[in-house]
Amino acid sequence: MNGGCLNFKKPIRDAISRIRFAPFSNNLLISSWDSSLRLYNADKSELRVEVPTEAALLDCCFESESVAFSAGSDGSVCRYDMHLGTSVTIGNHGDLATCTEYSDETCLLITAGWDKKIMFWDSRATKSLGCLNNLGVEVESLSLSGFNLMVAVRSSVYIYDLRNCHESVQAKESIMDIQLKCVRSTHNFEGFVAGSTDGRVALEYLDQSKSKNEGYAFRCHPKGKNGRQHLVAVNDIAFSPSNDSVFVTGDNEGYATTWDARSKRRLVELPRYPNSVASLSYNQDGQLLAVASSYTYQEANEREEPPQIFIHRMDDINIRSASASCSKGT
Repeated sequence: MNGGCLNFKKPIRDAISRIRFAPFSNNLLISSWDSSLRLYNADKSELRVEVPTEAALLDCCFESESVAFSAGSDGSVCRYDMHLGTSVTIGNHGDLATCTEYSDETCLLITAGWDKKIMFWDSRATKSLGCLNNLGVEVESLSLSGFNLMVAVRSSVYIYDLRNCHESVQAKESIMDIQLKCVRSTHNFEGFVAGSTDGRVALEYLDQSKSKNEGYAFRCHPKGKNGRQHLVAVNDIAFSPSNDSVFVTGDNEGYATTWDARSKRRLVELPRYPNSVASLSYNQDGQLLAVASSYTYQEANEREEPPQIFIHRMDDINIRSASASCSKGT
């Protein structure tokens, strides 16, 4: 497989919210607003299982190759057995559940919602083990690295130690004077990269005394011919497992761009996708990059082409991307 898009024989009927490669295979988990969780084999471009739900799905994650979780628009947090194609609700937020992450170190599921809470779940006992409810605002994004939980709230990123979550270990406040959209940890938890609603990306190192580099921020797009800045939301960021300096950003105008954190330069900008880039995911060895092209309900003038997922094969230096031409599902 040199590239192209997954062939949906049964098309996704509404916006894609999140895609995630499985921990040890090229199976791809897809949550969407059409109230179904899907598992695709990216190598064969075939649907392995589809599990319908009662609510739109706003996020998803894996616990293992066969167990997954979702966050729903009705506040529900669900656990899925992908072998059996079954699901069970393990709990609820008081409003939309929007973010979900699973911690291998603690065996905890962590979710956030519009009820301004971060909740911790024992998925096997289907009960909540507590929550952080002192945030005061909605969480935009969660990211995990080991025992460290990063939480993007407004223009700040708070870091919590999962072994003691009563207060944040460290706060990077006002890293940008604009609303954050997503946060992702760097490898070995040296720091994080955050994307904003106005097209800026900030890289922050948590301990600059041990780092050869200081944090910095940049815009994903240069100024236009009229001299105005390109104010386009950065929807997602993903780090390459095969190169700890390389990450890719996806924005609301349909561009996915790879960057080198050390050299502070752009590597490759992939051809523009039919819709916004809603989500990104590398497979376990960093050889495949999945890009979800989908409207996101952020702007009134968004293009509304059918949602698609493009798979690109990577190498250590360059990106080899096949033509994006492929037949739409019918």
